[in-house]
Amino acid sequence: MSDPINANPTIIDVSNLPTRIGQDTKATNRNAELVERITSLSLLTPKVHHPSSPATTVPDLVSDVDMDSTEDELVDEDDEDEDAIDAQEIFDLISTISDPEHPLTLAQLAVVNLSDITVTLGQNKNTDISEVLIKITPTITHCSLATLIGLGIRVRLERCLPARFRIRILIKEGTHQSENQVNKQLNDKERVAAACENDQLLSVILQMLSTCK
Repeated sequence: MSDPINANPTIIDVSNLPTRIGQDTKATNRNAELVERITSLSLLTPKVHHPSSPATTVPDLVSDVDMDSTEDELVDEDDEDEDAIDAQEIFDLISTISDPEHPLTLAQLAVVNLSDITVTLGQNKNTDISEVLIKITPTITHCSLATLIGLGIRVRLERCLPARFRIRILIKEGTHQSENQVNKQLNDKERVAAACENDQLLSVILQMLSTCK
């Protein structure tokens, strides 16, 4: 997230970034599984089965499994996932997204920071909506790519988090001259949906997400 005026932004060494990857086996395994799912499913358009055409299938994570005998097991795993989803895990999911211009990640450029992520869990984790709030910090106050960065973060999280999580992405207060306008674009469902139908834009987002761990 830069322009020629900010050709040399402050860069955080990767070794100084907070992470649970490699320390928490459960979280690491889950992140690996999420990345595998993302790469096996198209981010561009969903596969739709038409009755008149042969069925299109994707890898079935539970094929050949006796669902009756494992129902309790799956519920337990969902409970464990709920407990583990916190600000650190969200940071690990988005920290390695690439900046569209610099050959660096959003975490290295301090565009995303652990302290600017808030996870609010619903009282009833099975029915209530939970929320992830992320405040991003542009490297310059007139960054023209702020909306693209936010959209990349949204695509990443929508593919990784359970449907019960609502995602809000905001520009950190006082860090962008068009803060209100960018916030409106990033959290308007219709605008986001329209943006995701733009093939050129999606190709850039896919490139940004290609470095995710």
